[in-house]
Amino acid sequence: MANTSNRKRQALPLPTDAEIDILAVLWRLGPATVRDVHEELGKDSGYTTTLKQMQLMTEKGLLLRSERFRSHVYEPGVPREQTQKEIAADLLKRAFDGSAKSLVLGALSAKPASDEDLADIRKMIEEFAKKKGRSR
Repeated sequence: MANTSNRKRQALPLPTDAEIDILAVLWRLGPATVRDVHEELGKDSGYTTTLKQMQLMTEKGLLLRSERFRSHVYEPGVPREQTQKEIAADLLKRAFDGSAKSLVLGALSAKPASDEDLADIRKMIEEFAKKKGRSR
């Protein structure tokens, strides 16, 4: 892989909104060309804008680039779950004064969860509570 880096994820900046859009496409599609990502984004901006954004993301370590079949193929340089956790932690700190309760209530108020999602959330809360009880 070209552009692989041993930088720790903590040293990388949080992705911008545009960078999150690109990462989300790559997390969904897997390794892809700029053209694939650009078409999936379906934005009004030009191909060269997507190309430049992805080149900058590669320089930052957010994407990895390799050459396959004479095409540059990009893939996320950061794991989805880790990135989501870091974004949530940043949002929790900046917008919700550190209150997980307010963050969850805000998320559920913004977009109601399905019964299945609510059941999964309850299950996760129970698991977190058990882990917390064991760590005391």
